[in-house]
Amino acid sequence: MQMPPSTPFQIRQFDVFVFRAPADPPVQTSFGIMRDRPAVLVRLTDADGHVGWGEIWCNFPTVGAEHRARMALAYCKPVVMAHAWTHPREGFEELTRRFAVLAIQTGEYGPLHQIVAGVDTAMWDLFARRAGKPLWQLLGDTDGAEDGARAPPIQVYASGINPTEPDRLALQKRDEGYRAFKLKVGFGAERDLANLRLLRDALGNEATLMVDANQAWDFDEARLAGQRMAGFDLLWMEEPMRADQPAPRWTELAKAQPLTLAGGENLTGLSQFREFIAAQGLPIIQPDVGKWGGITACLDVALETVAAGKWYCPHWLGGGIGLAASMHLKTAVGGPGYVEVDANPNPLRELTALPNFVVRDGAVTLSNAPGLGVVPDLEACHQYLIEVSLTGV
Repeated sequence: MQMPPSTPFQIRQFDVFVFRAPADPPVQTSFGIMRDRPAVLVRLTDADGHVGWGEIWCNFPTVGAEHRARMALAYCKPVVMAHAWTHPREGFEELTRRFAVLAIQTGEYGPLHQIVAGVDTAMWDLFARRAGKPLWQLLGDTDGAEDGARAPPIQVYASGINPTEPDRLALQKRDEGYRAFKLKVGFGAERDLANLRLLRDALGNEATLMVDANQAWDFDEARLAGQRMAGFDLLWMEEPMRADQPAPRWTELAKAQPLTLAGGENLTGLSQFREFIAAQGLPIIQPDVGKWGGITACLDVALETVAAGKWYCPHWLGGGIGLAASMHLKTAVGGPGYVEVDANPNPLRELTALPNFVVRDGAVTLSNAPGLGVVPDLEACHQYLIEVSLTGV
C-alpha cells in the first residue's frame, strides 16, 4: 500500500496499561485454560494532543502481560519518541528493523512481534484521528468517497464456545444477534461429537458452525477428526494440527478429509503468509492484529488473501481495542469472511472499546467516528489495573 503524503508528527507521550479481569467461566482450549482475561494497552499522544490506542496480544503465558508491558517501555518507547513520523508504516518498518537482532539475541520473537503490533495499531489510530477519518475508510483508500459514506456491514461469529454446556452460551449469543458459532474441540472424539450434536440440535440447520482445535492433533488424528465431523455441515475446521507444519502438509490434510481448513493466527512474517496464501490447503487465512503485523502488515496479508480468492477472517481473542482494529481491517478490505468475537464474558472487551458495537442478524456496521472510533474507559477499568514495576527501564 503506497503511503499518502502527511505532515510529520512527533510522539510526546508513550503509556502502557496492564489489566486483568477474572474469567468467569474460564476459557478452555485444548492446550490450556485462561483463568483470567489480561489486556495490555498502548496509548500514544502526539505533540498536537491527538491520541491513538493499540493492544498487545498477551493471553499466554499467564504472566505474559506484565512482561510485554515492561519490554514495550524498555525498547519501543525510546524508538517511537525519538523520531518524527509521516506514516505508521515507517514506524512498523523501523521497529521491525531495530528489533531483528534483539529477537535473535533474546529468543523473544513472539513478545517483540506482539509489542510492535500493538504500537503499530496505536499509531494507525492516531494517524486516522489526525486525518479526521475512520480507520476503515483510511485503510480502504477511499479518498474519493464522501466523508459521510457509511461503512458496509461485516459478518461476525461467536467464538471461544467452551466444551462445557456449549449450547447454553450459543443460544445466548443467538439471542444477541449472532448467526455463526465456533466450538472449541480437541477434548476427545466422544465429547467433541456430543457437543456438535448439542449445538446443531439447539441452533438448527440454518446456523453456521465452525470448530477450533487449537493445534490439538497430529496429522492422522486431524484426518480422522475431519472425517468424524463431516456430517455436521461445518464451515471450517481451524488449526487441527500444529501451526508449524509446512504448507504442503496442510494441502495433504485438506485432501485427506472433507472439511475446509482455516488458520493463520500463529503464522509470522509476510513470506510465511504468502506461502500459505499460495498453497491449496488453507483457503481461510486468519492473521491476528495483536500477535504479528499490527495494522500495517495484516493489511498487506488481507489484501493478498482476497486477491488470491481466499477468505480473510481476522483472529482475535482479547480486549476491545484489538477487536475494533480487527473490524476496521475487515471493513476496509472487504470480501467474504467473518470477524471473530469472543463469546465469553470479558469486561476488558466492553470497557476498553466504548461505545459497544451492536450485532444485527449476524453482522456489525462500524461508525464514521475518527480512528478506531473507541476510547477506553480507564476509570471504569481501574479495578482491573495491575501496577507494573518499571524500575530501571
